[in-house]
Amino acid sequence: MSDPSHLPAAVVRVTDPADPRLRDYTGLTDVKLRTSREPAEGLYMAESSTVIRRALDAGHRPRSFLMADKWLESMDDVLAEHPDVPVFVGDEDVLRQVTGFHLHRGALAAMHRPSLPSVHELVTRARDGAGARRVAVLEDIVDHTNVGAIFRSAAALGVDAVLVSPRCADPLYRRSVRVSMGTVFQVPWTRIDSWPGGLHALAEDGFTVAALALADDAVSLDDLAAEPPERLALVLGTEGDGLSRGAVEAADVVVRIPMAGGVDSLNVAAASAVAFWATRS
Repeated sequence: MSDPSHLPAAVVRVTDPADPRLRDYTGLTDVKLRTSREPAEGLYMAESSTVIRRALDAGHRPRSFLMADKWLESMDDVLAEHPDVPVFVGDEDVLRQVTGFHLHRGALAAMHRPSLPSVHELVTRARDGAGARRVAVLEDIVDHTNVGAIFRSAAALGVDAVLVSPRCADPLYRRSVRVSMGTVFQVPWTRIDSWPGGLHALAEDGFTVAALALADDAVSLDDLAAEPPERLALVLGTEGDGLSRGAVEAADVVVRIPMAGGVDSLNVAAASAVAFWATRS
């Protein structure tokens, strides 16, 4: 360690995988368990030093850290900034038994899950209080990889906020965070409590709601991008079935991505990137 005096006073060495102090980290490979536990217990997992740093930069608070000895030095500055947060250190085999996988990405942090704002609050305070001009709405997308990829595209292509339906996968689930490269902390997001009624509320906030779906009356994405509305909500549907009838009926316009080669649709993460790029200002 470059300077052990900067480490928290209570680095805790753990030798028992069943140590109750490690409960936040148990069963991380059990998707069903973790997706029910984490929101209910007010936590989420940040995996890797890069993701942990991005979470902290976004103002999120750590509950504890977990890592092997060899990662202590690279995390020295982070740990020094949070001297009262427990740092659990153990042999790699013990950590694997706790989490269910090898911590080859370095450190893990159990983070306090931030409270979510209302949709109205989120879209009105975005862009430093000027109000969001372009948001993505995700309906029932259940694959955490797709959710993370959509957030990464949203960050890269200037989407102001992401809204997720009640049954959409958790953006703060470990896989979503990892795939997003931590951009889930960068792009403001919240859940829409009422579905599809929440889309009508977006219209009341001045958004043109555009549903990306295959329909006979759909307009081309090129046409939408040529004359973009002042405030635009792009609605993307679940893998396989696409948008529900209720979501399509609640939209102001149905939009399709022009395609060739006999292909009628794209993976939802790919479709989101295309739509975000086409409608960028």
